[in-house]
Amino acid sequence: MEDKITEIIVHLSHSHQQMARVIDAERHVSVRMAQIVHAIPDNDPAFDGIPGMLENTGLVNKSVVSYLNAIADLEEAMAENLGLVIKEMRDQSEE
Repeated sequence: MEDKITEIIVHLSHSHQQMARVIDAERHVSVRMAQIVHAIPDNDPAFDGIPGMLENTGLVNKSVVSYLNAIADLEEAMAENLGLVIKEMRDQSEE
């Protein structure tokens, strides 16, 4: 039974690693977008006025929120999976 638990932990580890890679890629996109926004000059931006500027700012905010939600989902999935593994190991030790 311990071999099966170890195998499950290995599979969970690999899936978490892949999720982390996806989130890291999203982080790079968010960082790059933030760099682009930071590089925009303060004077006379060419965004077709205030509505264009608000739209672009909203897109950046949406990207940052998406990244933070992905991190929260990853943490939640990892905690849930780890809780199941600990519960299974506790049941094993009781037997």
